[in-house]
Amino acid sequence: MASQNAKPGLRPFLPEDTAIAAAIYVASIAELTGDDYSEGQQEAWAQAGDDEEKFGKRLASQLTLIATLDAIPVGFASLKGADHIDLLYVHPNAVLKGVASTLIDALEKLAGARGATALTVDASDTALEFFMKRGYVATQRNSVPLHDEWLANTTMKKALGAGS
Repeated sequence: MASQNAKPGLRPFLPEDTAIAAAIYVASIAELTGDDYSEGQQEAWAQAGDDEEKFGKRLASQLTLIATLDAIPVGFASLKGADHIDLLYVHPNAVLKGVASTLIDALEKLAGARGATALTVDASDTALEFFMKRGYVATQRNSVPLHDEWLANTTMKKALGAGS
């Protein structure tokens, strides 16, 4: 994988990134969410990555950024519309290397440039602390039906100011 001190790079999502993005998505759910979600919930959640064509269309329909370390894709995030973070996933081997922060910093700047005054995200229980540390405030607790499971998440909001 990437060298120890590599800084994450960013680039736009390309259709040929679909398979690696789906693999990052599945690995992230499988390896990082086990403390917060049951095995059945993880399996139901990860199923969205199984249909690569549909997954790729979802990523292509949004402003999606790919994060790289040493030119290797290790994460991605997407902005739905002008003001909603839809997806944020980092490969387990790249966690705590600034990848998620780099992605969200960029989405916050892009959303602000598009005229958004605030950003929302439906944060998984696993990602809740990450977003709280970045100034997002919980506004609503949700239970989302997914296949035969229910997954909890929290809608969070952050006002975008001059420093975003």
